[in-house]
Amino acid sequence: MDPSAYTYPSPLEGYENLPPLPDEKAEDGKSYVNPQTGVLSPAYERFIDPLDNGRRGAFDIHIYYFQKNPTQLQFARELWERIRREFPELRIYKFWEEPVGPHPIAMFEVNLFTPAQFGAFIPWLVIHRGPLSVLVHPNTVDPVTGEHEEEERDHTQRATWMGERVLLDLSLFKKIKEMKAARQAALEAK
Repeated sequence: MDPSAYTYPSPLEGYENLPPLPDEKAEDGKSYVNPQTGVLSPAYERFIDPLDNGRRGAFDIHIYYFQKNPTQLQFARELWERIRREFPELRIYKFWEEPVGPHPIAMFEVNLFTPAQFGAFIPWLVIHRGPLSVLVHPNTVDPVTGEHEEEERDHTQRATWMGERVLLDLSLFKKIKEMKAARQAALEAK
């Protein structure tokens, strides 16, 4: 997705009119000394809006493998089992042996619900993913309706990849938008 297709609030929103930051360097001589507030960011405890802090979870992790490659298939099965054993608190889905949804090759999915889960699982996966590619995408919700209105953007412009990027079939998201628009039109016609 083209990032210029979206608008972005200033990253400094809520931090306007504060005193300038010091130019003092830290002991390492490279990084800067930051003024301490004694308060951690709320993002350590709860995902920021508009991430879904509810039933769906704030992040989906899709772990891809080439289903016709016996080495990748075995590695992916073993990784799926290891994740289920080491991270039983996470929601771990079926091990798909064929493409499903917008995913053009086989994969399995893991959901993350808290910043602590994200902070533990993502670094672990960086080390343990082996030859597999991984899509990390947020699940955002509309603050008014609570609906997931930007799934295509979540899977593209807001997504992060480990390994090689897998080209997704985005036509599914267009079909979903068309179905929602048709439903809305039908409701308004009543």
